[in-house]
Amino acid sequence: MFDFIKNISSTELIILILILVILFGAKVAVKLGKTSGETVKEIKKIKREFTNTLEGDDNKPGKN
Repeated sequence: MFDFIKNISSTELIILILILVILFGAKVAVKLGKTSGETVKEIKKIKREFTNTLEGDDNKPGKN
């Protein structure tokens, strides 16, 4: 659904950021960026924990 995000160039990204700053102000744009970064970090953490849990279950003795 969001495959188009992979095709955004740096110029398009700068234009999007400028539009956000103009429409919402710098404080909102910074807050949005910070929140997005924290969300991505949390998703990666959950993925890593889930993967470790699955790998840990596969290594238990007595499981074929």
